[in-house]
Amino acid sequence: MPYYSATRDDLGFAHDPFKAIVAPRPIGWITALSAKGEVNLSPYSFFNAILGRPNIVMFSSEQKKDAVAFIEETGEFTCSLVTKALAGAMNQTSAPLPRGESEYAHAGLQMAPSRFVKPPRVAGTPAALECKLISIQQLQDMHGELLPGWMVLGQVVGTFIDDAFVKDGRFDTAGANPIARCGYADYAEVTSLFSIQRPPGG
Repeated sequence: MPYYSATRDDLGFAHDPFKAIVAPRPIGWITALSAKGEVNLSPYSFFNAILGRPNIVMFSSEQKKDAVAFIEETGEFTCSLVTKALAGAMNQTSAPLPRGESEYAHAGLQMAPSRFVKPPRVAGTPAALECKLISIQQLQDMHGELLPGWMVLGQVVGTFIDDAFVKDGRFDTAGANPIARCGYADYAEVTSLFSIQRPPGG
C-alpha cells in the first residue's frame, strides 16, 4: 500500500509509523542539574552521536522539559547507557514527576559521581558520557514556524567505562546488552554483532 502523505490522519494506520520506521534509536539517559542543585534523570529516544572528532552528541525534547531547562542553567549533563537489566528503571524515570522530586529515588537507582562534570551518572551502567553544552536550539518546521521542541548539542569531555565491559582494548557492546527504542511500546536489544569491512579509502 504505497502512500505519500506526511499527515498522520491520511496514513491509514491506527498509529503514526514514523518512530517504527526510524528505528532502532539509541536512548540518551540524561542526567542534568539545575542551578539550585536539583537533579533530573530522563530518557530520550531522539538521541545520537553526530560527530567523532570531537565527540558530540545530541538529544531533542518535545516540550521544554526539566532536562533542557537544567542544562540551559548549568551547561552540563551526562548520558548513561541503558541496558536490558536497567530497562525497567529507565522506564520509571520517564514518569512526569513534579520538579524537585527525584527520578533516581522513584526508580530505585543510585547516583555515581562524574569526574569532569557535576551531574552524576546512573550507578551500574556499563558506560556513560560526560558532556558540556554547546547549544540549545528551538526547532522550527520547513516554513520557519517555531515548534515546541528543543535540540541540545553537547561535547563529550569524559567517558566512564566499567572495566568488566572492556575486551581486547574495545568496549564490549554486545556484552553490555544495550537496548534501543523502536515504535509504539517496542524496544530492541543488542545481543550479538556482525562486522563489515569498508571499501579501501572509504
